[in-house]
Parts: sequence; structure tokens; C-alpha cells
Amino acid sequence: MRNDSMNPLVSVIIPTYNRGHVVPEAIESVLRQTYPNLEVIVVDDGSADNTPECLQQFAGRIRVITQENAGPAAARNRGIEMARGELIAFLDSDDLWLPTKLERQVTLLEQAGKSVPCCVCNIKMQWSELELCSFDIAALAPQLEEGLWTNAGEVLSTRFLLFTQGVVIRREVLRRIGGFDESLWLLEDHELALRLSLESPWGFIRDPLVIWRESKTGSLYQSAVRDEIRQVEPLITILEEHLSRLQKSLVRSTTGKGVVRELDRSKRQLRAARMCAGNSVVISSIGRLLRYIERCRRAAFIRSPWFPTMKVISFGIA
Repeated sequence: MRNDSMNPLVSVIIPTYNRGHVVPEAIESVLRQTYPNLEVIVVDDGSADNTPECLQQFAGRIRVITQENAGPAAARNRGIEMARGELIAFLDSDDLWLPTKLERQVTLLEQAGKSVPCCVCNIKMQWSELELCSFDIAALAPQLEEGLWTNAGEVLSTRFLLFTQGVVIRREVLRRIGGFDESLWLLEDHELALRLSLESPWGFIRDPLVIWRESKTGSLYQSAVRDEIRQVEPLITILEEHLSRLQKSLVRSTTGKGVVRELDRSKRQLRAARMCAGNSVVISSIGRLLRYIERCRRAAFIRSPWFPTMKVISFGIA
């Protein structure tokens, strides 16, 4: 085994809120990692259930930080503030890591060098009657098992990739770009990924090393799925801010065009969703028609040559 100077400390941050029934499993999946040099920071975001009692069984093996309920972005940022590691990783309290997750990602980052800001892996997503991988959902099909992803910004400007549970980020990069946006309680991970995409090429691992599990009760994800307006409104804000950043940077124009296209699509989607939610039968019917048209336009775009595909290279070619 290499000494600690060759094994950078990884700080694993687990935000939790009323997840006493599942957070022990998440913690155990981190403690079972084959990578040895890590610390586990659990941020209890004002839980009112038995979460504090459940965390006591890990005394001496994890650090627990408690705060008033402030949302997932604030909880993760609190963990980042307390982290000692050179590398930062995140796990939601109802999800799991496979045992080699950190070992593989740290090895890749060491091989890639400090110019590579992060490494993202595939995630197996489990619903009650369905199982898919995050790369497949986001239409990512790298030909290499692992390597460098050279156009993350161009791809992420057009769709969402489940990100937080599967990423390891260099702490110096995370602090430089500002951490999570605490004004967001939804899509805060997508907003961070867009900012991070302005950095150098990312490392990636095609294999799923994380298991995402649908929460049965009380999750922000479930609430958002039931409320289209609640999903789209923050996305429009995020895209507008990202477009402003791109206009001030030297990022390729293709990325900016992708953001403009996605922003226009999101505004049309929001308009249709608001019409569907109205009290008028006629207006609701028009809204449903516009929603159907928008889905057809999206499907056509995905099949078009303008839909960006994932571009990857092996190490040493960049």
C-alpha cells in the first residue's frame, strides 16, 4: 500500500434531513470503501426524526455537524468548510457507493494530474419498477471505459446529468468556483456542474459506481417531479446566469448556442406548464398541446446532428 503522501485525503460529505431509516446504510457504504484515506462528514440539516440517535453508532468513525434546516446546498457547503481533504466527494443519505468507487476515481485523478478538476462516474438509478444508468439517461456513450471528457460544457448545456453522488472534485477548484448556490433547493447540483464545466476537461469512468435509490417519502426530488413549474423556474434562472458567464469568458460559441437553445426551450416549457395549471379548460387544453409540441421538438433535436455527443480521449493525448 502506498503511504499517505501518495493517498490524498478524501473528505466525504453526506447531507441528511430526516433520513434516520437510511443514512446508516449510506455511511456504511463509505466506510466499506477500498480506498483507505478518507474522512466522513455528516451534516444533519435540522432533522426532527431519529437521525441524531442513528448517527451515534458511528461515534469515532465519522464527524457530525448539526445545523438548522437550510437546504441541501447549504448543508454541503457547511461540510466543505469543515473538510480537511484535498479531494471532496458527496453522497446523499439515501444512496450507496460501491466499494471501489473512491479508489478508482482517486487513481484516475492522480494519473490525470492537477489540471483535471474532477472525475465523474456513472450511476445506477433504481426506481421501484425500473433501473437505468445516469449516462444512458443523459445520452452519454463514451467509447472508452475511462479517460478525459473534453466537452462537458457543451453537453451539459443541453441536458441534466446526475452529478453530485458520482463526482470527486479537487477542493481548491471547488472553493475557487464558489461551492453550491444556497439560494437553490432544486437543481443546485446542475448549477454547480455548469460552473465546473468551464474548467479543464473532466475525468470520467463509464462503469456505474453509485446506486441512486428513489426516496419513498418526503424528498425534494419527488416534490419536483409532481410540479413541473417548480422544476423549470430555477432551471431558467440557472441558464440565464450561465449564459452571462459564458459571454464573459472565452468558451467556444457552440456551448453558448446550446445554452440559448435550452433557455428558449425551458421558457416555452414553463409557458405551457402555467397554461396547463390554469383554471380555464380552453387555456389548459392549449397548454397540453404546446407541451406535446415541445416534447416532439425535443425528440427531434435529440435525433439531429446538432445534439452534442460526449467527446472523450485517453490520458496523454490532451
